[in-house]
Amino acid sequence: MENNQLQLFSESGIYQLTSNAFFIDPVRILNRSYTRFRVSPSTYYSRFFDSSNSKQVPKASEDSRKRKRKQKKKLQSLNEREQSADRRHQEVKPLLLKAHKTLLEATDLLKVLRNLRNDGCAVGECKELSEESSELSFMELGSVWQAPLYEIALNYHQDDKTFHNGGSTLVQSIEQRVTPVFSNLVANEGSCDIEAELFNHKFIIPKRSCFYMSDLRQIENLISADSDCGFNLIVIDPPWENGSAHQKLRYPTLPNRYFLSLPVKQLCHTYGALVALWVTNREKLRGFVENDLFPKWGVKYAASFYWLKVKANGMMTGELDLFHHRPYECLLLGYCDGKETDSDNITRLNPIPDNRVFVSVPGDYSRKPPLGELLLDYVPGSRPARCIELFAREMIPGWTSWGNEPLHFQDSRYFVSKEKEK
Repeated sequence: MENNQLQLFSESGIYQLTSNAFFIDPVRILNRSYTRFRVSPSTYYSRFFDSSNSKQVPKASEDSRKRKRKQKKKLQSLNEREQSADRRHQEVKPLLLKAHKTLLEATDLLKVLRNLRNDGCAVGECKELSEESSELSFMELGSVWQAPLYEIALNYHQDDKTFHNGGSTLVQSIEQRVTPVFSNLVANEGSCDIEAELFNHKFIIPKRSCFYMSDLRQIENLISADSDCGFNLIVIDPPWENGSAHQKLRYPTLPNRYFLSLPVKQLCHTYGALVALWVTNREKLRGFVENDLFPKWGVKYAASFYWLKVKANGMMTGELDLFHHRPYECLLLGYCDGKETDSDNITRLNPIPDNRVFVSVPGDYSRKPPLGELLLDYVPGSRPARCIELFAREMIPGWTSWGNEPLHFQDSRYFVSKEKEK
Protein backbone atom coordinates (compact mmCIF):
# COMPACT_ATOMS: atom_id res chain seq x y z
CA MET A 1 0.00 0.00 0.00
CA GLU A 2 2.81 2.38 0.94
CA ASN A 3 4.63 1.65 -2.34
CA ASN A 4 1.48 2.58 -4.28
CA GLN A 5 1.29 5.77 -2.27
CA LEU A 6 4.92 6.55 -3.08
CA GLN A 7 4.27 6.06 -6.79
CA LEU A 8 1.34 8.47 -6.65
CA PHE A 9 3.45 10.89 -4.58
CA SER A 10 6.25 10.78 -7.15
CA GLU A 11 3.79 11.84 -9.86
CA SER A 12 1.58 14.28 -7.94
CA GLY A 13 3.62 15.53 -4.98
CA ILE A 14 0.80 14.51 -2.60
CA TYR A 15 0.94 11.63 -0.08
CA GLN A 16 -2.16 10.82 1.98
CA LEU A 17 -1.24 10.24 5.64
CA THR A 18 -4.75 9.94 7.12
CA SER A 19 -8.26 10.59 5.84
CA ASN A 20 -7.76 14.30 6.57
CA ALA A 21 -3.98 14.79 6.52
CA PHE A 22 -1.48 14.87 3.65
CA PHE A 23 2.24 15.29 3.12
CA ILE A 24 3.03 17.48 0.11
CA ASP A 25 6.15 18.31 -1.87
CA PRO A 26 5.64 21.84 -3.29
CA VAL A 27 8.41 21.32 -5.85
CA ARG A 28 6.70 18.30 -7.41
CA ILE A 29 3.34 20.10 -7.40
CA LEU A 30 4.77 23.19 -9.10
CA ASN A 31 6.82 21.26 -11.65
CA ARG A 32 3.81 19.39 -12.97
CA SER A 33 2.90 22.59 -14.82
CA TYR A 34 6.28 23.83 -16.04
CA THR A 35 7.49 22.90 -19.52
CA ARG A 36 10.92 24.33 -20.41
CA PHE A 37 12.12 24.90 -16.84
CA ARG A 38 11.64 23.29 -13.47
CA VAL A 39 11.87 24.53 -9.92
CA SER A 40 15.19 23.51 -8.40
CA PRO A 41 14.64 21.53 -5.17
CA SER A 42 18.06 22.56 -3.85
CA THR A 43 17.10 26.26 -3.96
CA TYR A 44 13.48 25.78 -2.89
CA TYR A 45 14.53 23.81 0.19
CA SER A 46 17.18 26.24 1.38
CA ARG A 47 16.50 25.54 5.09
CA PHE A 48 16.06 22.59 7.48
CA PHE A 49 18.44 20.30 5.61
CA ASP A 50 21.38 19.96 7.98
CA SER A 51 23.21 16.91 6.69
CA SER A 52 24.83 16.28 10.06
CA ASN A 53 21.57 15.44 11.79
CA SER A 54 19.00 14.85 9.05
CA LYS A 55 19.21 11.06 9.38
CA GLN A 56 18.50 10.80 13.05
CA VAL A 57 15.78 11.93 15.43
CA PRO A 58 17.25 14.68 17.62
CA LYS A 59 17.16 14.27 21.37
CA ALA A 60 15.75 16.92 23.68
CA SER A 61 18.55 19.28 24.71
CA GLU A 62 18.99 21.05 28.04
CA ASP A 63 17.90 24.29 26.35
CA SER A 64 14.74 22.56 25.15
CA ARG A 65 13.93 21.41 28.69
CA LYS A 66 14.52 24.93 30.02
CA ARG A 67 12.13 26.35 27.40
CA LYS A 68 9.47 23.83 28.39
CA ARG A 69 9.81 24.82 32.06
CA LYS A 70 9.44 28.49 31.12
CA GLN A 71 6.48 27.58 28.91
CA LYS A 72 4.77 25.83 31.82
CA LYS A 73 5.18 28.93 33.98
CA LYS A 74 3.87 31.08 31.14
CA LEU A 75 0.71 28.99 30.77
CA GLN A 76 -0.03 29.49 34.43
CA SER A 77 -0.38 33.26 34.00
CA LEU A 78 -2.09 33.77 30.63
CA ASN A 79 -4.32 36.77 30.04
CA GLU A 80 -7.76 36.39 28.47
CA ARG A 81 -6.56 36.71 24.87
CA GLU A 82 -3.71 34.25 25.43
CA GLN A 83 -6.10 31.79 27.06
CA SER A 84 -8.30 31.96 23.96
CA ALA A 85 -5.28 31.32 21.73
CA ASP A 86 -4.29 28.35 23.88
CA ARG A 87 -7.81 26.89 23.60
CA ARG A 88 -7.56 27.07 19.78
CA HIS A 89 -4.17 25.39 19.98
CA GLN A 90 -5.41 22.59 22.24
CA GLU A 91 -8.29 21.88 19.84
CA VAL A 92 -6.05 21.41 16.81
CA LYS A 93 -3.10 19.84 18.65
CA PRO A 94 -4.43 16.22 18.51
CA LEU A 95 -4.94 16.52 14.74
CA LEU A 96 -1.40 17.80 14.23
CA LEU A 97 0.07 15.10 16.46
CA LYS A 98 -1.84 12.37 14.63
CA ALA A 99 -0.64 13.63 11.24
CA HIS A 100 2.93 13.88 12.50
CA LYS A 101 2.85 10.41 14.08
CA THR A 102 1.61 8.93 10.79
CA LEU A 103 4.40 10.69 8.92
CA LEU A 104 7.05 9.23 11.24
CA GLU A 105 5.54 5.75 10.72
CA ALA A 106 5.73 6.07 6.91
CA THR A 107 9.35 4.89 6.73
CA ASP A 108 9.53 4.74 2.93
CA LEU A 109 8.26 8.31 2.67
CA LEU A 110 10.82 9.46 5.26
CA LYS A 111 13.61 8.11 3.05
CA VAL A 112 12.30 10.23 0.18
CA LEU A 113 11.82 13.19 2.50
CA ARG A 114 15.49 13.23 3.54
CA ASN A 115 16.52 13.46 -0.11
CA LEU A 116 14.00 16.10 -1.24
CA ARG A 117 16.66 18.78 -1.55
CA ASN A 118 18.68 16.72 -4.02
CA ASP A 119 15.71 15.00 -5.67
CA GLY A 120 16.14 14.86 -9.43
CA CYS A 121 19.41 16.81 -9.39
CA ALA A 122 22.09 15.60 -11.75
CA VAL A 123 25.65 15.31 -10.44
CA GLY A 124 26.95 18.82 -9.76
CA GLU A 125 23.59 20.41 -10.62
CA CYS A 126 22.34 21.24 -7.12
CA LYS A 127 22.48 24.99 -6.74
CA GLU A 128 23.20 27.23 -3.79
CA LEU A 129 21.53 30.61 -3.57
CA SER A 130 23.81 33.59 -3.95
CA GLU A 131 23.86 36.45 -1.47
CA GLU A 132 20.61 38.37 -1.00
CA SER A 133 22.30 41.52 -2.30
CA SER A 134 22.10 40.02 -5.79
CA GLU A 135 18.30 40.10 -5.69
CA LEU A 136 16.40 42.80 -7.54
CA SER A 137 14.44 45.02 -5.11
CA PHE A 138 11.08 45.55 -6.82
CA MET A 139 9.81 47.73 -3.99
CA GLU A 140 12.70 50.13 -4.40
CA LEU A 141 12.31 50.18 -8.18
CA GLY A 142 8.58 50.76 -7.94
CA SER A 143 8.95 53.71 -5.58
CA VAL A 144 11.05 55.95 -7.84
CA TRP A 145 9.69 58.43 -10.37
CA GLN A 146 11.12 56.43 -13.29
CA ALA A 147 9.03 53.35 -12.40
CA PRO A 148 6.42 53.86 -15.19
CA LEU A 149 9.29 53.81 -17.72
CA TYR A 150 10.79 50.49 -16.66
CA GLU A 151 10.10 47.66 -19.11
CA ILE A 152 10.39 43.88 -18.99
CA ALA A 153 11.33 41.83 -22.06
CA LEU A 154 9.38 38.59 -22.61
CA ASN A 155 11.22 36.03 -24.73
CA TYR A 156 8.92 33.58 -26.52
CA HIS A 157 10.65 30.50 -27.95
CA GLN A 158 9.23 29.10 -31.17
CA ASP A 159 10.27 25.81 -32.76
CA ASP A 160 10.19 26.25 -36.52
CA LYS A 161 10.86 23.39 -38.98
CA THR A 162 12.81 24.44 -42.06
CA PHE A 163 13.68 22.13 -44.94
CA HIS A 164 17.06 22.05 -46.63
CA ASN A 165 18.27 19.56 -49.31
CA GLY A 166 15.33 17.29 -48.63
CA GLY A 167 16.08 17.02 -44.91
CA SER A 168 14.54 18.79 -41.95
CA THR A 169 16.32 20.83 -39.30
CA LEU A 170 14.81 22.10 -36.09
CA VAL A 171 15.51 25.80 -35.68
CA GLN A 172 14.61 27.60 -32.49
CA SER A 173 13.76 31.28 -32.85
CA ILE A 174 12.98 33.84 -30.17
CA GLU A 175 10.25 36.43 -30.45
CA GLN A 176 10.67 39.24 -27.93
CA ARG A 177 7.94 41.48 -26.58
CA VAL A 178 8.72 44.48 -24.37
CA THR A 179 6.10 45.86 -21.98
CA PRO A 180 5.93 48.08 -18.87
CA VAL A 181 6.63 46.05 -15.73
CA PHE A 182 4.83 48.20 -13.12
CA SER A 183 1.05 48.85 -12.90
CA ASN A 184 0.52 46.82 -16.06
CA LEU A 185 -0.96 43.37 -16.62
CA VAL A 186 1.98 41.34 -17.94
CA ALA A 187 0.75 38.05 -19.40
CA ASN A 188 2.15 34.85 -20.87
CA GLU A 189 -0.85 33.46 -22.74
CA GLY A 190 1.11 30.64 -24.35
CA SER A 191 1.24 26.96 -23.42
CA CYS A 192 4.93 27.06 -22.43
CA ASP A 193 6.77 28.92 -19.71
CA ILE A 194 9.00 31.74 -20.95
CA GLU A 195 12.07 33.63 -19.83
CA ALA A 196 11.86 37.36 -19.11
CA GLU A 197 14.60 39.94 -18.61
CA LEU A 198 14.66 43.02 -16.39
CA PHE A 199 17.84 44.96 -15.50
CA ASN A 200 20.10 42.03 -16.42
CA HIS A 201 18.08 39.70 -14.18
CA LYS A 202 16.18 36.75 -15.67
CA PHE A 203 12.80 35.50 -14.50
CA ILE A 204 10.65 32.50 -15.44
CA ILE A 205 7.01 33.28 -16.31
CA PRO A 206 4.74 30.19 -16.13
CA LYS A 207 2.37 29.27 -18.93
CA ARG A 208 -1.08 30.92 -19.14
CA SER A 209 -0.30 33.20 -16.23
CA CYS A 210 -0.05 36.91 -15.63
CA PHE A 211 1.06 39.34 -12.97
CA TYR A 212 0.19 42.89 -12.00
CA MET A 213 2.96 44.52 -9.97
CA SER A 214 1.79 47.54 -8.00
CA ASP A 215 1.10 48.80 -4.50
CA LEU A 216 -2.26 48.66 -2.77
CA ARG A 217 -3.53 51.85 -4.44
CA GLN A 218 -3.57 50.29 -7.93
CA ILE A 219 -5.28 46.98 -7.11
CA GLU A 220 -8.61 48.48 -8.24
CA ASN A 221 -7.34 48.12 -11.82
CA LEU A 222 -7.80 44.33 -11.55
CA ILE A 223 -11.55 44.68 -11.05
CA SER A 224 -13.31 43.75 -14.28
CA ALA A 225 -16.36 45.65 -15.51
CA ASP A 226 -17.82 42.23 -16.37
CA SER A 227 -18.19 40.13 -13.22
CA ASP A 228 -18.14 36.99 -15.42
CA CYS A 229 -14.42 37.79 -15.70
CA GLY A 230 -14.01 37.95 -11.93
CA PHE A 231 -12.22 35.31 -9.86
CA ASN A 232 -13.63 32.05 -8.43
CA LEU A 233 -10.68 31.45 -6.10
CA ILE A 234 -8.90 34.23 -4.21
CA VAL A 235 -5.84 33.28 -2.13
CA ILE A 236 -4.48 36.03 0.13
CA ASP A 237 -1.16 36.03 2.00
CA PRO A 238 -0.97 39.48 3.62
CA PRO A 239 2.24 40.90 5.09
CA TRP A 240 0.73 40.99 8.58
CA GLU A 241 2.18 43.22 11.27
CA ASN A 242 5.07 41.43 12.94
CA GLY A 243 7.08 42.55 15.94
CA SER A 244 10.09 40.53 14.86
CA ALA A 245 12.86 42.77 13.55
CA HIS A 246 14.26 39.72 11.74
CA GLN A 247 11.05 39.32 9.74
CA LYS A 248 10.83 43.07 9.01
CA LEU A 249 14.25 42.92 7.40
CA ARG A 250 13.05 40.19 5.03
CA TYR A 251 9.87 41.89 3.85
CA PRO A 252 7.92 45.02 4.89
CA THR A 253 4.68 44.60 6.81
CA LEU A 254 1.47 46.66 6.88
CA PRO A 255 -0.88 47.63 9.70
CA ASN A 256 -3.92 45.36 9.80
CA ARG A 257 -6.33 48.19 8.98
CA TYR A 258 -4.81 48.50 5.49
CA PHE A 259 -6.25 45.12 4.51
CA LEU A 260 -9.80 46.33 5.14
CA SER A 261 -9.59 48.25 1.86
CA LEU A 262 -8.90 45.16 -0.27
CA PRO A 263 -11.73 44.97 -2.88
CA VAL A 264 -12.35 41.25 -2.35
CA LYS A 265 -16.07 41.47 -3.07
CA GLN A 266 -15.48 43.37 -6.32
CA LEU A 267 -12.89 40.84 -7.49
CA CYS A 268 -15.38 37.96 -7.19
CA HIS A 269 -16.87 36.10 -10.11
CA THR A 270 -20.59 36.40 -10.83
CA TYR A 271 -21.14 33.09 -9.03
CA GLY A 272 -19.01 34.02 -6.06
CA ALA A 273 -15.59 32.92 -4.88
CA LEU A 274 -13.80 30.77 -2.37
CA VAL A 275 -11.48 33.00 -0.32
CA ALA A 276 -8.40 31.45 1.34
CA LEU A 277 -6.56 33.67 3.84
CA TRP A 278 -3.21 32.81 5.47
CA VAL A 279 -3.03 33.93 9.10
CA THR A 280 -0.52 33.62 11.92
CA ASN A 281 -1.36 32.12 15.33
CA ARG A 282 -1.72 35.49 17.07
CA GLU A 283 -5.12 35.67 18.77
CA LYS A 284 -5.40 39.41 18.18
CA LEU A 285 -5.13 38.77 14.45
CA ARG A 286 -7.69 35.95 14.51
CA GLY A 287 -10.12 38.23 16.30
CA PHE A 288 -9.51 40.99 13.74
CA VAL A 289 -10.21 38.60 10.85
CA GLU A 290 -13.37 37.15 12.40
CA ASN A 291 -14.87 40.39 13.70
CA ASP A 292 -13.69 42.99 11.18
CA LEU A 293 -11.93 41.71 8.06
CA PHE A 294 -14.21 38.89 6.86
CA PRO A 295 -17.40 40.94 7.54
CA LYS A 296 -15.90 43.92 5.66
CA TRP A 297 -15.00 41.72 2.69
CA GLY A 298 -18.39 39.97 2.74
CA VAL A 299 -16.78 36.58 3.44
CA LYS A 300 -18.60 33.86 5.40
CA TYR A 301 -16.24 31.53 7.26
CA ALA A 302 -16.37 27.88 6.14
CA ALA A 303 -13.35 25.90 7.40
CA SER A 304 -9.71 25.96 8.56
CA PHE A 305 -6.71 24.17 7.09
CA TYR A 306 -3.38 23.80 8.91
CA TRP A 307 0.13 23.73 7.51
CA LEU A 308 2.48 21.72 9.75
CA LYS A 309 6.16 22.39 9.08
CA VAL A 310 8.76 19.62 9.41
CA LYS A 311 12.48 19.23 8.81
CA ALA A 312 14.25 16.80 6.50
CA ASN A 313 14.35 14.19 9.28
CA GLY A 314 10.56 14.39 9.76
CA MET A 315 10.69 16.24 13.07
CA MET A 316 8.70 19.45 13.52
CA THR A 317 10.59 22.69 12.89
CA GLY A 318 9.86 23.78 16.46
CA GLU A 319 8.21 22.66 19.67
CA LEU A 320 4.48 22.31 19.19
CA ASP A 321 3.59 23.93 22.51
CA LEU A 322 6.05 26.81 22.30
CA PHE A 323 3.64 29.71 22.71
CA HIS A 324 4.96 32.30 20.24
CA HIS A 325 6.78 30.10 17.70
CA ARG A 326 4.51 27.18 16.94
CA PRO A 327 5.50 25.09 13.89
CA TYR A 328 2.24 25.52 12.02
CA GLU A 329 0.16 28.16 10.27
CA CYS A 330 -3.53 28.39 9.49
CA LEU A 331 -5.41 28.92 6.23
CA LEU A 332 -8.91 30.30 6.86
CA LEU A 333 -11.48 29.48 4.16
CA GLY A 334 -14.74 31.27 3.44
CA TYR A 335 -17.20 32.07 0.68
CA CYS A 336 -17.93 35.45 -0.83
CA ASP A 337 -21.24 35.70 -2.67
CA GLY A 338 -21.31 37.00 -6.25
CA LYS A 339 -24.09 38.82 -8.05
CA GLU A 340 -25.79 35.61 -9.16
CA THR A 341 -24.95 33.50 -6.11
CA ASP A 342 -27.82 32.00 -4.16
CA SER A 343 -28.01 29.55 -1.30
CA ASP A 344 -28.79 26.67 -3.69
CA ASN A 345 -25.49 27.23 -5.51
CA ILE A 346 -23.52 27.00 -2.25
CA THR A 347 -25.32 23.83 -1.13
CA ARG A 348 -24.43 22.13 -4.43
CA LEU A 349 -20.72 22.61 -3.71
CA ASN A 350 -18.59 19.86 -2.23
CA PRO A 351 -18.43 20.57 1.51
CA ILE A 352 -14.98 21.76 2.61
CA PRO A 353 -13.45 19.34 5.12
CA ASP A 354 -12.66 21.25 8.31
CA ASN A 355 -9.32 20.95 10.14
CA ARG A 356 -7.46 19.39 7.21
CA VAL A 357 -3.70 19.15 7.83
CA PHE A 358 -0.98 19.57 5.20
CA VAL A 359 2.58 18.62 6.19
CA SER A 360 5.64 19.80 4.28
CA VAL A 361 9.23 20.97 4.56
CA PRO A 362 9.14 24.79 4.30
CA GLY A 363 10.86 26.72 1.57
CA ASP A 364 12.25 30.20 2.07
CA TYR A 365 10.86 32.65 4.63
CA SER A 366 7.24 33.69 3.94
CA ARG A 367 6.95 31.22 1.02
CA LYS A 368 3.72 29.27 1.32
CA PRO A 369 3.10 25.82 -0.14
CA PRO A 370 0.92 25.80 -3.30
CA LEU A 371 -2.43 24.61 -1.92
CA GLY A 372 -4.56 26.34 -4.57
CA GLU A 373 -4.95 23.24 -6.75
CA LEU A 374 -6.16 21.29 -3.70
CA LEU A 375 -8.97 23.82 -3.19
CA LEU A 376 -10.48 23.61 -6.68
CA ASP A 377 -13.07 20.97 -5.71
CA TYR A 378 -14.69 23.54 -3.40
CA VAL A 379 -14.68 26.53 -5.74
CA PRO A 380 -18.03 27.89 -7.00
CA GLY A 381 -18.73 28.85 -10.60
CA SER A 382 -17.53 27.69 -13.99
CA ARG A 383 -14.50 25.61 -14.95
CA PRO A 384 -11.69 26.19 -15.48
CA ALA A 385 -11.72 28.36 -12.40
CA ARG A 386 -10.25 31.85 -12.55
CA CYS A 387 -7.71 32.13 -9.73
CA ILE A 388 -5.79 35.03 -8.23
CA GLU A 389 -3.28 35.39 -5.41
CA LEU A 390 -3.03 38.71 -3.58
CA PHE A 391 0.32 39.79 -2.10
CA ALA A 392 1.91 37.07 -4.23
CA ARG A 393 5.68 36.57 -4.20
CA GLU A 394 5.66 33.89 -6.87
CA MET A 395 3.52 32.92 -9.84
CA ILE A 396 1.42 29.83 -10.44
CA PRO A 397 0.66 28.48 -13.94
CA GLY A 398 -2.84 29.53 -14.97
CA TRP A 399 -3.16 32.16 -12.21
CA THR A 400 -3.09 35.94 -11.87
CA SER A 401 -0.57 37.18 -9.29
CA TRP A 402 -0.81 40.63 -7.71
CA GLY A 403 1.54 42.36 -5.29
CA ASN A 404 4.56 44.62 -5.16
CA GLU A 405 6.97 41.72 -5.82
CA PRO A 406 5.17 38.81 -7.58
CA LEU A 407 8.41 37.93 -9.41
CA HIS A 408 10.44 37.43 -6.23
CA PHE A 409 10.57 33.61 -6.41
CA GLN A 410 10.46 33.61 -10.24
CA ASP A 411 14.11 34.63 -10.36
CA SER A 412 15.93 32.19 -12.67
CA ARG A 413 18.28 31.21 -9.83
CA TYR A 414 15.37 29.21 -8.35
CA PHE A 415 15.03 27.22 -11.59
CA VAL A 416 16.88 24.74 -13.78
CA SER A 417 16.50 24.66 -17.56
CA LYS A 418 15.25 21.30 -18.82
CA GLU A 419 17.20 21.87 -22.04
CA LYS A 420 20.47 21.79 -20.10
CA GLU A 421 19.51 18.43 -18.61
CA LYS A 422 19.35 16.71 -22.00
